[in-house]
Amino acid sequence: MEEKKIDINSIIGFALIFGILIFWFYQNQPTPEELEAQKAEQQQIEAQARERESAAEQPEIPLPSALDLRDSAAMASYRTTMGSFGFSEVREGTTVLQNDLLYLEISNKGGQITEARLKNFVTYDSVPVYLVREGNASFGLQFATTDNRVLNTTDLYFEPALSSNGENQVLSMKAKVAPDRYLEYRYEMKPDDYLLDFTIRSQGLNGVFSTSQPVALKWYLKGIRHNKSIQYGNRYTRLTYKHEDGKVSKLSEGSDDEDTEEAVEWLSYRQHFFSSILATGTPFEKAELRSVNLVNEESHTQEFTKEYSTEAPLKLEGGELSYAMNWYYGPTDIKVLSQYKNLGLADSIPYGWGIFGWINRYVFTPFYGFLSSFLPYGLAIVVMTILVRLAMSPVTYKSYLSQAKMKVLKPEITELNEKYKDNAMKKQQETMKLYNKAGVSPMSGCIPALLQLPIFYALFMFFPTSFALRQKSFLWADDLSSYDTIAQLPFSIPFYGDHVSLFPILASVAIFFYMMMTTGQNMQTQPGMPNMKVIMYISPLLMLFFFNNYASGLSLYYFISNLITIFIMLAIKKFILDEEKIHAQIQENKKKPRKENKFQRKMREMMEQAEQQKKSGKR
Repeated sequence: MEEKKIDINSIIGFALIFGILIFWFYQNQPTPEELEAQKAEQQQIEAQARERESAAEQPEIPLPSALDLRDSAAMASYRTTMGSFGFSEVREGTTVLQNDLLYLEISNKGGQITEARLKNFVTYDSVPVYLVREGNASFGLQFATTDNRVLNTTDLYFEPALSSNGENQVLSMKAKVAPDRYLEYRYEMKPDDYLLDFTIRSQGLNGVFSTSQPVALKWYLKGIRHNKSIQYGNRYTRLTYKHEDGKVSKLSEGSDDEDTEEAVEWLSYRQHFFSSILATGTPFEKAELRSVNLVNEESHTQEFTKEYSTEAPLKLEGGELSYAMNWYYGPTDIKVLSQYKNLGLADSIPYGWGIFGWINRYVFTPFYGFLSSFLPYGLAIVVMTILVRLAMSPVTYKSYLSQAKMKVLKPEITELNEKYKDNAMKKQQETMKLYNKAGVSPMSGCIPALLQLPIFYALFMFFPTSFALRQKSFLWADDLSSYDTIAQLPFSIPFYGDHVSLFPILASVAIFFYMMMTTGQNMQTQPGMPNMKVIMYISPLLMLFFFNNYASGLSLYYFISNLITIFIMLAIKKFILDEEKIHAQIQENKKKPRKENKFQRKMREMMEQAEQQKKSGKR
């Protein structure tokens, strides 16, 4: 076992260190003069603390004007004066609220949202979707004070306080006059939700707000571009609002527009597939709305689509403000907006007016949603088109039957045209008689076409506004909600663009052959009608130009629709209708006495009267 020994060197070392420390403390002890200075400094600190406590008991410190706040010297003076009321501790900065869907930044200056980003979406060029960013939006209150000054909250600094309410994040932003006198914006964000609870309230400011003019809410936003074609996206970028008696109205999508409405419940600054919405539990008694169009032509570099602004007076209750509101930053998607039935936000989606909107919302949208739940999105369009055309096949049959009858009568009509070529009135009379005897109405082919118009227009609105199609690919189209491109042109063609889309070409070819089968065979059967051959060629050409910049899903629908209609008509012609039987039936109808209906009798009397007047004039 090792024997322990005392290490003399260690003892000497510790003794030297101890001696050095004693000598250092002796040399650095404070002098009497230094002790006196420390005592005076402590007394000064205690005096300042007593002054702050005395200032906190003062009744009111007036708020500065918005002009004063913009002056740096005035701001410094204001912060010093208001130190004990909370403003001295407020600095430039932001507070973040976020969940799995939405990221928000709320600035201390103005207490407003300065950034709103949707986490699960990107633009056409893979940039995150922002609804608020880099000063494109502003929200605040403007009010007069009792000492005749005008303030705007966008110039004031709010004190943030972040807390939680269960799983919800709560942010209180207070612009204080005193600890118990303030204006508060309160934001509450729920998990997995695009909708925020938003409250505006004041406490102890009944002596600050002037009653000579109302508190004005001002909301401004400049729509950020999210689409490949800015002109196309701008068609569906509109200010929509719900007002008195639950009516939903819109400002113009193509030009500058403004309006003043009453009892406004919510405002939607729609940016095609995404919306910024402000809803209020206490409807605004009046709101001045304005929309300014920023897009005049197609551009690859332009960043903004429209400027929106709203100004609405807020009512004071007992000299205080209290408004429960909601902010919505999210997709213009029926699946999401339908969750807020109590607010009716789904009405902000542009389905179309009247029966067209009803068909879109309650028939095509759920039907397509069902098909796309188990089919690829492009294939779901094809299947939906087939089913729609099959459902409309009885109407197609009626239309083709009318055309077949007109074709059978064509030789007799040609004979009448030749016989009365110098007497247009007589030719029309004899033609109408022939139709009546044969039991054929020239309008019978138009009525089926009119019945299809609601379907046609509803689908015209469905494809460009269906969020389900956004950025969904099919064949060569990478986005069914935008145009497909098979070739990029080195120049731009007016009304056509700088690219070639294939689906509009296919749709135009299909509609040309459809018109050949329908209009082409009856071009000269109806006197007085315009040159149908010209229309037959112009219509597909117009479609080619018009749809080149439209949603490829819409062009896909029209291509498949016309293709199916052609096959249905060929099937009717080959296997269902027999033109010889139709001719025989018409000849039998001629032998039977037919009673004129009121319309036919009125038309005949008008023609006879016109013929009599013509003869009288010649005499």
